[in-house]
Amino acid sequence: MPIAIVLALAASLGIHVAALFGPDIELFGGATDDPVVLHAELQSLPASPPPPGKTATVRPKSKPKAKPNPVPLTTGKPAQDAPVVQHSDPVPPPVIDEAVTMEPVAVPEPAKPILPASGVIRFSILMGSQGFTIGRAEHRWEFTEDGHYHLYGMTETSGLVALFKTLRFENESHGRLVAGGLQPERYLTRKNGKDANENAGFDWPAGQVQLSRDGQVRQVAPGTQDILSLNYHLAYVRRPEYGASVGVVTGKKYERYALDSLGEEEIDTPAGRFRTLHLRAMTDSVTEIWLALDHHRLPVKIRFADKKGDVYEQIATELGTP
Repeated sequence: MPIAIVLALAASLGIHVAALFGPDIELFGGATDDPVVLHAELQSLPASPPPPGKTATVRPKSKPKAKPNPVPLTTGKPAQDAPVVQHSDPVPPPVIDEAVTMEPVAVPEPAKPILPASGVIRFSILMGSQGFTIGRAEHRWEFTEDGHYHLYGMTETSGLVALFKTLRFENESHGRLVAGGLQPERYLTRKNGKDANENAGFDWPAGQVQLSRDGQVRQVAPGTQDILSLNYHLAYVRRPEYGASVGVVTGKKYERYALDSLGEEEIDTPAGRFRTLHLRAMTDSVTEIWLALDHHRLPVKIRFADKKGDVYEQIATELGTP
């Protein structure tokens, strides 16, 4: 390939990767300045199973459409419960509208982990329909015996793109494991080794979160997640195959969205072949996530389509222990 074409391709990828790791893109774990962010507190709102004698309506997959507001919760084809989950599903907390959530929130008691005590997932980050590799990502987690957890996420450019745009974003979530799932206490961010000022501190007795970016304090409902803990809280959501009410604190804002279930799918990744549950959240952008049902509902594929139609994917390349 002529060097001029290589340089042009690299420059183009550099421009797009700046969007991926910079202000416009969020892949369930990175930083974003986009006013439309696709995450919020995970409030595990399972829809009821179909009544006896009736079967659930299987909604065919449809092409994602941009929507200005969160879509209502819908249901897809019920997926079988993940056989690796040996504990009974926790009962989700009641839904409390953030507009009227002014009373202090009771702190749930600790619970035992469903996920392994520690682990790591590594991803390749691809761009476009041809799947150009533009970066890599890594998630690590640890549950301690005293009922706390620590999550670490890293996303960075790699290969040819890194020659034109070196970016590294890190985030951490610290909190407790409670009956309803993960309960974050602190969310911290760094960009190229420096504080990204996209941090959040949770005050659960008061039902509040404070955002470091502008010092804003917001009321949050029980079960709220940060953008990193969201990935692993999904293992504790009751019946996600019927959809769920989802929300997150990104470090900049707190929003609530609906998570649609698109049913089970078998997918191939560099880390192996997985039986997954395909979930989708839609606003002006579309985020999809595939949970490995035979591997503790760990995320093995994440796809993001921005409002301009650009598509990015994180594909698992390795699941293991640190």
